[in-house]
Amino acid sequence: MNLRGVSAIYKFEMSRTFRTIGQSLASPILSTILYFIVFGSAIGSRITDVDGVSYGAFIVPGLIMLTVLSQSISNASFGIYFPRFSGTIYEMLSAPLSFVEMVLGYVGAAATKSMMIGLIVLATAGFFVDLEIKHPIWMLFFLTTTCITFSLLGFIIGIWADGFEKLQLIPLLVITPLTFLGGSFYSISMLPDIWQKISLLNPVVYLVSGFRWSFYESSDVSLGVSVTMILVFLSLCIGIIAWIFKTGYRLKN
Repeated sequence: MNLRGVSAIYKFEMSRTFRTIGQSLASPILSTILYFIVFGSAIGSRITDVDGVSYGAFIVPGLIMLTVLSQSISNASFGIYFPRFSGTIYEMLSAPLSFVEMVLGYVGAAATKSMMIGLIVLATAGFFVDLEIKHPIWMLFFLTTTCITFSLLGFIIGIWADGFEKLQLIPLLVITPLTFLGGSFYSISMLPDIWQKISLLNPVVYLVSGFRWSFYESSDVSLGVSVTMILVFLSLCIGIIAWIFKTGYRLKN
């Protein structure tokens, strides 16, 4: 494996984050504060607890997932789209780099940035509520696999998009609504039976549920189902990327 090539891509992508470190840090912190003001204070005063957990603490895993999903997709999609837009992608394709090494560089950087932001949100939330992480290993597992999986999805979107406006099409019209409707700020057990069944069709439910279980051992679906769903989604994204590089879709023409 060409580790020097992987490292070069990784460092180049990470350097963009450190050049805008103020924006990278300020945005998630301000968003977290606003969510706690709106959801924690306004709604939390009416909903005291959910499954024995205070509402303010209950929304923390969902808030982290909401931030991580959007950041993973945006970081990875822009990272691969800009070389396509500027034409430097052809230099990279002609370099002694396999598609695995290229994906490791771009997706690794995007996942790292998303994990950093997720941990920043977690630290910020700690100033507002008392947090308890009962299973820190599982918490890191879900956080890491989610960052990697949705960075892969962002990589796919960055190759598929043929304009800057399309980079935000799927995140805004698909991912964000699914996240809000995926139990990020409520338990699906609070919904009527018919809507509980419909909610189970939302893949984000399984991510949020498993992640919340690692904090409070409270979940809408079993841990095994959550793990299976995210691994299936991860495998699907890897398969699509392998097909893209095999066929040259949106890369060679």
